[in-house]
Amino acid sequence: MDNFIFGRYLPMDSIIHKMNPAAKIFLCFYFVILVFFANGLLSYSAMSLFVIALIFLSKSPIKMFFKGIMPLIWIILFTIAIQILFSSGGETIYKIGIINITTFGIKNAIFLFMRFILIISLSTILTITTDPLEISSGISILLRPLKKLKFPVETFSLMISIALRFVPTLTDETKTIMDAQRSRGVDFGSGGLVKRVKSFIPLLIPLFVSAFKHADNLSIAMESRGYRINNRRTHYNNYNWSNFDTLSIFVAILISMIIFILRK
Repeated sequence: MDNFIFGRYLPMDSIIHKMNPAAKIFLCFYFVILVFFANGLLSYSAMSLFVIALIFLSKSPIKMFFKGIMPLIWIILFTIAIQILFSSGGETIYKIGIINITTFGIKNAIFLFMRFILIISLSTILTITTDPLEISSGISILLRPLKKLKFPVETFSLMISIALRFVPTLTDETKTIMDAQRSRGVDFGSGGLVKRVKSFIPLLIPLFVSAFKHADNLSIAMESRGYRINNRRTHYNNYNWSNFDTLSIFVAILISMIIFILRK
């Protein structure tokens, strides 16, 4: 649980932190989509260099990004193993039964690993450099045209920001409950799979109680501040579009051109 950092905001004085939240959210989704267009070592290397540059510009500790990867490492390794062991195409290196290791499978596994790392790193940059309230405002700005279709943009953006804000809160609550259970002799790491799953059942009731308590406190706080659904909202902070935001859009276009030029 200590390694789970999704949704955690890290206040720093960096140029990435100062960007317009709408620009950051748009560029994050744009580059995540762009990752899927990379199909060679050169294009993935170009994307990797760009993400590394973003990490340094955000002034965030490198260990934060490793913490973002670790909770998903087993899913990544499992997906890569499936890709290596059961892919067809290319020159066969080893084959026994349904297991077929080929050069094509190994190459795709490497690209798949890089794709995972790039996507996780991009999402981590967004969450640690953008406050949940800024994310709410950014989503509201990006979805503003949908208001003409009577889509509840403000409510939707608030739901997203609250969900992101409660992810680290509930993660910390889970860790606290697990520590309390361990002090009473519960062992979450021993036994078979069924026993391990059963050992997590005592966590559910106190976790749900804590979640409902947080939700109730939040609703009371929102009502006391005059929040009403579908009413026009005002914002404490106004996010202006800066020259660096414009430059970021041009850089995104340039990176796109490089990726498509390097595609094979």
